[in-house]
Amino acid sequence: MTGQTSAYELPNGRTITCVSPAEAKVLWAEAVEAGLYKSAADVLRPGDTVLDIGANIGIVSLMFGWKAPDLRIVSVEPAPTTFSCLEANLRSHLPGAVAVRSAVADRAGEAAFTYYPRSTGNSGLFADQQADDENTRVFLRNTGIPEEYIGEIVKDLHRGIDMSVPTLTVSDLIRAHDLPEVSLLKIDVERAEHLVLAGVEDEHWPLIGHIVAEVHDEAGRLRTLADLLERHGFTVAVNQQPKLAGTDLYELAATRP
Repeated sequence: MTGQTSAYELPNGRTITCVSPAEAKVLWAEAVEAGLYKSAADVLRPGDTVLDIGANIGIVSLMFGWKAPDLRIVSVEPAPTTFSCLEANLRSHLPGAVAVRSAVADRAGEAAFTYYPRSTGNSGLFADQQADDENTRVFLRNTGIPEEYIGEIVKDLHRGIDMSVPTLTVSDLIRAHDLPEVSLLKIDVERAEHLVLAGVEDEHWPLIGHIVAEVHDEAGRLRTLADLLERHGFTVAVNQQPKLAGTDLYELAATRP
């Protein structure tokens, strides 16, 4: 099942395939402005290996690839429509990168997935329409959108389509693509962060050098994940962008000394 896609010209003059030009504009701004992904891109070196979990249409993968030449990138996305955009964008702009259609979890198999056609970046294994609506309302207020417009913007934004998607683990991906290391593991999976990390087998933790993740801090998840990463030898830093103040969304960066 592949929905309608569109062409969109990024501010850097390159044209990509997307589900929504408006959403692509937001995703690009999030990728290139000061924050989690820009900081990660700044320390990438030619030849590094990047595992992009929750790649959506591939904007962050593209930004990484344009920032540092000769990266080895494996980009993973489960939803058919966003995956078709991801494939097209990598083919056009990073032909050496690999697109994999799967969710990433703690085991291989199949899982229920909710796809938001009007807000693809919030789709996920644990989509929560009420919580996603509220986070969006807070974000819009923080960006200065007048209250009288917020209700109309959010209306039906997170009306989902239920589907089944394949699942793989991080360790499955490391083996399947014969990755000798993962210089950067990027995770943006809308409440499934804990499953992604649970799918790293003991033998593969030493291969991972740097992790950046968007974390929904529900039921103490942020502290739990930070503790897990510290046990595996990472130094963990947590930040919340001002536009997300009042939401449960945080940025987590884990680096090795």
